[in-house]
Amino acid sequence: GEGARAYALVRPPGHHAEHARAMGFCFFNSIAIAAAHARARGLSRVAIVDFDVHHGNGTQWSFYDDRAVLFISSHQYPYYPGTGAAGDVGKGSGAGFTVNLPLSAGATDADYEVAYTRIALPVLEQFRPELVLVSAGFDAHKDDPLAGMRLTGDYFGRLTRAIADVSVATTHGRLVAITEGGYDLAGLASSLRASINALTAEAVSHNQPKGETPRGDATIKAVTPYLAKYWKL
Repeated sequence: GEGARAYALVRPPGHHAEHARAMGFCFFNSIAIAAAHARARGLSRVAIVDFDVHHGNGTQWSFYDDRAVLFISSHQYPYYPGTGAAGDVGKGSGAGFTVNLPLSAGATDADYEVAYTRIALPVLEQFRPELVLVSAGFDAHKDDPLAGMRLTGDYFGRLTRAIADVSVATTHGRLVAITEGGYDLAGLASSLRASINALTAEAVSHNQPKGETPRGDATIKAVTPYLAKYWKL
């Protein structure tokens, strides 16, 4: 429905699962199934934004040649599962509709902010989805034991709100977030709480991240040549 938002607290996570094999704790790719179901129900354009620290390889390959599903992933790179390079942008009729933001280990709130502001959110706006799905993984948190990023719990709220704000302009606010990774319990709790609040509170204040952005700038430099032929960046 118009303005409807939902948060699905799902375990195990799903975005590594491919159509014929389980991978990386994932058995069924919940978000890919949701996108395919939405398409089968008649939607023409569905967007998936994946901010889990690992690349969502199973989601990418599910729609790699499909221009009806935009897939955007920010992730630590190189890292498991080894996919998600800057030049992986889709193929055939789906060329340009896969957007990878490979970030070096140690990326901060500020690095993510510039990458999303300069690349991910403008592409999402231009795609004008009818539904936004979010692979909400929180293992890029600074305390997570399985990765090397430095995001704060509050930033996950800011990022979720930024994605939701785009959905208001393009989908009348229709957005579903589905949990993926997150393996430090305190970090997971604070990040999930901030993300849920970003979708439910009318006014959420999140300060602009400050600091140098060498990793974010490097990502923008790497991906822009591949994406500029498809999107205004």
